[in-house]
Amino acid sequence: MLNINKSVEEESICFALEGKLDTNTAPELEKALKEAIPGTKGLTLDFSNLAYISSAGLRVLLSAQKAMAKQGEMKLIHVNETVMDIFEVTGFTGILTIEKQ
Repeated sequence: MLNINKSVEEESICFALEGKLDTNTAPELEKALKEAIPGTKGLTLDFSNLAYISSAGLRVLLSAQKAMAKQGEMKLIHVNETVMDIFEVTGFTGILTIEKQ
């Protein structure tokens, strides 16, 4: 299960994720991002309460990063050690802007 809480401030959007970002929940986040990204200058994903991310979740992040690179910036904040390990093993630390918890 994944809860997505969205907050908007001018041209910036923050999505706070809670739960697991996996094959079952990635389409939900992908849909929310596709709706939010057009016209957005700053995208923040708050991983404070994200317990797990799978390859499906990584694919959604990569897609969002590519879209945001054309119009602004994307960053991940409050990334816990478990999720950070996944980013390091997959090489995503070199692709994404990540702030550890």
